[in-house]
Amino acid sequence: MKRAYTLKENYEFRRVYQRGASAVSGSMVVYCRKNRLGRSRLGITASTKIGNAVTRNRARRRLREVYRLNRDKLKTGWDLILVARGRTASVSWRELNDAFLRACRKLDILEGGG
Repeated sequence: MKRAYTLKENYEFRRVYQRGASAVSGSMVVYCRKNRLGRSRLGITASTKIGNAVTRNRARRRLREVYRLNRDKLKTGWDLILVARGRTASVSWRELNDAFLRACRKLDILEGGG
């Protein structure tokens, strides 16, 4: 994913956390906020509470892949933050994908309303 399409700076994350909407599932938390860039950006967070570096990296890779496979279904112009939870690295692929789509539907960021 290109650097221009990711959230990197702390102030960008804080803005989405404070002023954005969120949806929670057992395997992830999705925060979103409209931006004025005309393209969507993604940020991924995995706390040390999840486990060691191997587990956190696996969780981040899985969340990045879920986003990559579904980004054509999402509306453009949104900042998204995916927060990994304890089950993210071990839950089945289908459950992870369904949880992401369910959260996006709740936040009304799916193209065509769902």
